[in-house]
Amino acid sequence: MLRLLRSDTNHGLARWLKVRGQFSATDQSYFLGNLAYWAAIRQDERALNWFTQAMSGKTTYPLSATNHAWWTRTALRQHNWQMVLQSIEAMPESMRQEDAWRYWRARAFKATGKKSDANKLLAQLSNEHSYYGQLAKEELGVMMSIPVVRHAPSEQDIRAMENNPGIRRALTLYRLGQRVEANREWSWTISQFNDQQLLAAARVAERHQIYDRTINTALKTVSQHDFSLRYLAPYRTQMEPVIKQQQLDEAYVYGLIRQESRFIADIKSSAGAMGLMQLMPATAKWVAGKLGIPKFQTGMVTEINTNLQLGTYYLRHVLDQFDQQPLLAAAAYNAGPGRARRWRDVKPLEGAIYAETIPFNETRDYVQVVLNNSMYYASQFNHQRRPTLKERLG
Repeated sequence: MLRLLRSDTNHGLARWLKVRGQFSATDQSYFLGNLAYWAAIRQDERALNWFTQAMSGKTTYPLSATNHAWWTRTALRQHNWQMVLQSIEAMPESMRQEDAWRYWRARAFKATGKKSDANKLLAQLSNEHSYYGQLAKEELGVMMSIPVVRHAPSEQDIRAMENNPGIRRALTLYRLGQRVEANREWSWTISQFNDQQLLAAARVAERHQIYDRTINTALKTVSQHDFSLRYLAPYRTQMEPVIKQQQLDEAYVYGLIRQESRFIADIKSSAGAMGLMQLMPATAKWVAGKLGIPKFQTGMVTEINTNLQLGTYYLRHVLDQFDQQPLLAAAAYNAGPGRARRWRDVKPLEGAIYAETIPFNETRDYVQVVLNNSMYYASQFNHQRRPTLKERLG
């Protein structure tokens, strides 16, 4: 029965209706929860009713964490705020404390007239430097601001860190092109560092142009942060002309590249995507043809200028396809235009709900992080026009 559901909701449902009487109430609840899940990720509106049936009998089978999440997402998609509250209340306590469900619970409280309960949750969440933390700030009417740097490592601190045996080993491995081994050495070395040491190590990585370690190391600080390291902005000289040519938002492009490659110019993913903007060979070849790049070869994609030229053209292409909406363009950039189009609704849908109900975990996380990144870059670059995260989501 479950195998049938994986391939087709209706096929599985038709078979179920014939045989369900042979199953116990608990097994029926279990099947209905899975039927609802598969319908939900296909954005079938019947899913909400099946989730309700699965959880309303006298003898129910507990939903998995994934199915709990999709019960809430299905309710969000239908703007059924009472059901959003009910589904979150049914989650295990540890799951309810996750940022996503704290935020949507607050929104559901607000939509059902429980404003003080909503504001209490939003106030707590607004202290987080995250996508949901930023959305919470905006619900409270608070503008984003980058925390002031409370500790900047001195030149002496940076030199001392450069001479740390583990850091020296890692730097040597990076120079030898042994990135996997170097990353392991670096991660082990910094594992017990305090905030000051982490910031010094991040500066060492920045000086040696190991930008992924700069960002990842700076992200580990607990109370003393440097957001110029967390949201590093290399290659601005090369970036400026192509961004201007394609009329793109600089903060948005940086937000996307930070998530795609952490600014590693020669990186190649397991799927074959290459370079700063992680272009697939077929996409790169298609764009090169559009731009008339002579004698184009796939190996050229890891060249910084070529990659930026190709990537920004393709980003402009998907933005034009999706009504200049950054959220939809980011989804298309990651999962393909066809999928991004299928995930739309037949009625207007809040961008945050669209993002929350993307069926692919990787793409859902990707679009949220890209748009949250763009907020920090816009602030860092002092852009005159700084849309809120909700405005960017559309």
